Amino acid sequence: MKAVPELLSSLGKLPKDKKIYFASDFHLGAPSHRESIKREKKVIKWLQYISKDAAAIFLLGDIFDFWFEYQSTVPKGQVRFLGTLADLRDQGIEIIIFKGNHDLWYGDYFPTEMGIPIIDHQAVLNVNQKKFFLGHGDGLGDGDNFYKLLKVIFTNRICKWLFGWIHPNIGVGLAKFWSNRSRKINGTEPTPSMGEDEALLKYCRGIHKKQKHDFYVFGHRHLPLEMDVDPNSKYYNLGEWVSQCYYLVFDGDEAKLQHFEP
Repeated sequence: MKAVPELLSSLGKLPKDKKIYFASDFHLGAPSHRESIKREKKVIKWLQYISKDAAAIFLLGDIFDFWFEYQSTVPKGQVRFLGTLADLRDQGIEIIIFKGNHDLWYGDYFPTEMGIPIIDHQAVLNVNQKKFFLGHGDGLGDGDNFYKLLKVIFTNRICKWLFGWIHPNIGVGLAKFWSNRSRKINGTEPTPSMGEDEALLKYCRGIHKKQKHDFYVFGHRHLPLEMDVDPNSKYYNLGEWVSQCYYLVFDGDEAKLQHFEP
């Protein structure tokens, strides 16, 4: 298992009165420009709210409903959000973004322009003698074989290179059509909790048998969850920000799932 980049080595011991924050599934850009702007402003209020004591912010995937970096072009929009991230980095707050299934195609824009690393795999964070297992959560565990095949295709370097030759007006349009179609098929509301049959909970317990972690934190599920992996370990799902606005905060001792209402 690969670790979070060395730039976070300073978080081996969380400074007093500092916290670490986790959120995911903003889906900026969807379902319409008007709705996305409203959500973007709410996300920015949250970022400004936590900036007073944030040592690091982990964004665990599907931050954008679609993201593709052409050689000299990135998707337009979300400028308030991007500017806020840049400002927080200038303040010295570490920000780490994980790829999700909707924003698989990051390039070097975030690392180069803002010093924000992009993580494309599950990762482990060690802080205050607590071990976090982090990821977006898509395609993990048993089942969902069709999606796993699609992800192999979408992340293939040749496929990405070929898509890069499509004019952005066409490429971004196709991607948004696919995203909206997927959302309509799967429904806008997440399925209720499946309890002990939650796929990511089973996945966490499988990992836990091989290597124990204190906290397992994922997005993707679109349902805020807090469940026991064992009596000493928790699985958290961060939900989404289209309607729920949940996040996880770690104060150095405990992790708590909280709701943001600006």
